[in-house]
Amino acid sequence: MTHAFYSDAAEKILRSDLSTGERTAVMSVRASLEEDPTPDHARGLPDADPRSESYAIDLLPEQTGGRGITVVYRHNQELDAVLILWLIAGP
Repeated sequence: MTHAFYSDAAEKILRSDLSTGERTAVMSVRASLEEDPTPDHARGLPDADPRSESYAIDLLPEQTGGRGITVVYRHNQELDAVLILWLIAGP
């Protein structure tokens, strides 16, 4: 099982800027990343660190009960860990 953590910035957004439905959807993504850190629906992003891979997962408004949200995270296979870097919420 992979460990998943929030960066300070992501934690702040999660706790203060998201509705309950949006927060629940993001927390569900975090839990699923602990089971599979590189799911098929994750979009690869450029990553300057050769020891990790960056991805984005898009949540549609239908999934969040509010705004669309993009979860941006980095996966390090050596550490078997995921760091959720950003939560980007749409209008």
